Amino acid sequence: MPVIRMQLHIHAPLEMCFDAARSIDLHMVSASQTRERAVAGRTTGLIELGESVTWEAVHFGITQRLTAVITEFERPYRFVDEMENGAFKRFWHEHRFIPDDNGTLMVDTFDYESPLGMLGKLADHLFLKRYMARFLLKRNICIQEEAQRQASV
Repeated sequence: MPVIRMQLHIHAPLEMCFDAARSIDLHMVSASQTRERAVAGRTTGLIELGESVTWEAVHFGITQRLTAVITEFERPYRFVDEMENGAFKRFWHEHRFIPDDNGTLMVDTFDYESPLGMLGKLADHLFLKRYMARFLLKRNICIQEEAQRQASV
């Protein structure tokens, strides 16, 4: 089961980073390359504990839907979203925020399992893990830019 971990320093207060990471609207901006949009559940604003969102996007030329629910929520330090329905066999995505002297360290952990047994493991090795890492990095940079923009206002 692949695990993608990344850290990004953000020159913005903890609360701004936390809220930017749970913004449905900002997620759609960060995933515009896949035409991702919220189509059910929470479709705008800031997602909260117990709420779900269904995303529709085009990945690898195929329109897909994925529903994730917020299963853990410790404002402003951490929240977790988990797949309820979608293309993965499962995923667990932790967003952690650690204050430091110059802002916030955002730590992102994406732990997933592909479907289709050995075929899914082969896809992970050949392209899927790299694809997901690039997707998450683009999203995290968008969070960083938005939180820093808000902090400078």
